[in-house]
Amino acid sequence: MNHRQFCLEDLARLVQGEFVGQSDLQLEGLASLDLAQARHLAFVNADKYLDQAQASKAGALIVTASLKNQLSNHHNFIVVANPYLAFAILTHVFEKKCEQKGIEDTAQIHPSAIIAQSAYIGHYVVIGEKCIVGEQTIIQSHVKIDHDVEIGQQCFIDSHVTLTGETKIGNRVRIHANTVIGSEGFGFAPYQGKWHRIAQLGSVKIGHDVRIGSNCSIDRGALDDTILEDGVIIDNLVQIAHNVKIGTHTALAAKCGIAGSTIIGKNCVLAGGVGVVGHINIADNVTITGMSMVTKSISEAGSYSSGTPMLESLPWKRAAIRFKQLADVPLTQLLKRIDHMQTQIESLESTFKRK
Repeated sequence: MNHRQFCLEDLARLVQGEFVGQSDLQLEGLASLDLAQARHLAFVNADKYLDQAQASKAGALIVTASLKNQLSNHHNFIVVANPYLAFAILTHVFEKKCEQKGIEDTAQIHPSAIIAQSAYIGHYVVIGEKCIVGEQTIIQSHVKIDHDVEIGQQCFIDSHVTLTGETKIGNRVRIHANTVIGSEGFGFAPYQGKWHRIAQLGSVKIGHDVRIGSNCSIDRGALDDTILEDGVIIDNLVQIAHNVKIGTHTALAAKCGIAGSTIIGKNCVLAGGVGVVGHINIADNVTITGMSMVTKSISEAGSYSSGTPMLESLPWKRAAIRFKQLADVPLTQLLKRIDHMQTQIESLESTFKRK
């Protein structure tokens, strides 16, 4: 655990906030409202947490001005417009960082590779020919980097990551353990009852400030490149197929699967377990709720869902039977029934009006 201490005034300055209370109060970490102690800083970002905040033992709270006025039990604050954002910024202050530099003696690096002096290369890392590793980049143990891969500055590559297919990675990219980037895409041509492999000739291009979780697979393109633009964030256990393009600041939660040649716009959110078929386009600012299956292009911003929500077992079984019955009834019959019901409703309305 990191036990560095910072005074309240300095922390407020880092988030462009206003400190209230004891300016030299020493704080050694962030904590939840329930578990915080006298040397901890906690945050409150909504009225519904006021009771928890009143009872909290935190030494100081990050709050808005309106929330501060409702917390009479506390005297030390950092007042900001967005407490959650301030909390996010301050996590980096208290984060324990790897400050190592240099190359461990067990690493295997091709003589043609270019490794920045301020980079760190961990134990048993293998780096192929003509690779580039930028300044202040950290590569943890057992990472495999094939030929012609380029990694920018201030990146973090966790253990057992594989980078292949001449992947190009921007600055400040974080890739977590066991992820594979640039592997062969799933491309085969069917002919006479057999599958004929298509060589994947493209690459993967990853922009700046991208975060990729653990156990993900991002395949290189068949001809064009697979592209993740700046600011994309990806959770664990995500599959991105060949030739996919994901726009800036889009987020993919765990267990999403994106089939080949699909284009996803900017500022989209795909919740957990979303599946997307190949060769479709999704517009900017689209949210897709969890476990949805996207089978056609989405041309307008908004929130989209598919499937049925959870019910108790008996109502769910009844609903499933009704769905099947609807599927068994031809559409023309359904339309006739609706027209008949509409006629009956209009007849009843006219009867009541005459009375």
